[in-house]
Amino acid sequence: MAAWSDLTFDVLEHITSFLPLPDHYRFGAVCKNWRSISKQKRQPPTPQLPWLVLEDDKETRNRKFYCLSEGKQYSIDIPELHGRYICESSYGWLFAVDLKITGILINPFTRECYELPPFPEYNEYTNVSTLIEKMPSDYNGEPIGCTFEEMQTIIVWKAILSHDPKERSDFTAMILFGQMNEPAFWRPGDSSWTVIDGLDCSMDDILYFKGNFYVVAAMNLLSVVDFESKPKLIEVGLEIPAQISVEGCGLQRYLIDFNGHMLLIERFGHSDTNDKSNTDGFIVIEPKLEQNCYNIWDDIDGYALFLGRNACIHVDSCRVPKCKKNGIYFTHPTESISPVEFGYHDLGVFDMTNKTIGTFYSAEVIFPHVDSPVWITPNPW
Repeated sequence: MAAWSDLTFDVLEHITSFLPLPDHYRFGAVCKNWRSISKQKRQPPTPQLPWLVLEDDKETRNRKFYCLSEGKQYSIDIPELHGRYICESSYGWLFAVDLKITGILINPFTRECYELPPFPEYNEYTNVSTLIEKMPSDYNGEPIGCTFEEMQTIIVWKAILSHDPKERSDFTAMILFGQMNEPAFWRPGDSSWTVIDGLDCSMDDILYFKGNFYVVAAMNLLSVVDFESKPKLIEVGLEIPAQISVEGCGLQRYLIDFNGHMLLIERFGHSDTNDKSNTDGFIVIEPKLEQNCYNIWDDIDGYALFLGRNACIHVDSCRVPKCKKNGIYFTHPTESISPVEFGYHDLGVFDMTNKTIGTFYSAEVIFPHVDSPVWITPNPW
């Protein structure tokens, strides 16, 4: 019988077509021959549930990830992320901010990276770029009203990409930044962010859908970005009344491209005695812009959604083991600053069928942390 190390190239490559991402790395650790097959990355990993990006390990500085499919935590050395706050993910890329309030866009599994220009002013009183220029080792100044550690976590509220940078170099990055979550965009080669003239209200989420960027604000106010002449937001003109009952309180709105359908998702809940927001459920709405109407969805066609500080993700539960059918997995996008917990008191999975909320994590995920967890779909090749 031939040794495992002597299996032919075709056989080994066929084996890798059945492996999820963690097993690809285990496969490459078996022997030199298998490692050479693994490095060629000819077969993509089989579909898995999204991962959670957690905090740095305080001793090793490795970035911790939680693989939901395995219920297992991994620690990966990614020097570019040392000391950085992960504020968003899109197409498997992470937006990360350091203590000097400078940002990078990085694929944590390939280490491809873009340096981002300085972020726009947080508000009219705080020009972070000016403060950074005054930061020799003996500088003790801080942004008005907060520390640099706090500014690191709140300068960017949401961020998305128009396309996967590995597939198109002419992608656009769009962020909601500052005190009012204003929109701004950047393209490779730009020396600065371009701020978009917005509305007099705070924005909740952004979406790239069929060639346009859309933004949702309070009261389900939908706008589209007009890039002609001076970029600005234009209301789409569709009125979508809030679907929250009088018992509930609107916490957050999300936008997602769901198999060619734009969905607007309302998250509602209540505040506890410690003034922490707690999720009670979600309402799924389909704005039909061309017909100037909307529909309420009772389920999501057997899929699962993953919402939080990420470009919203949808997964076909029929193709991915352990995926909850018609489930909405969520993390809490809190801006609360606490030395003990940051975004870990309110995360779970909402069952659209029976309107209940359960857990999806093991105990290791809810130990005290300082970073808000972020969903990511690994994009290693």
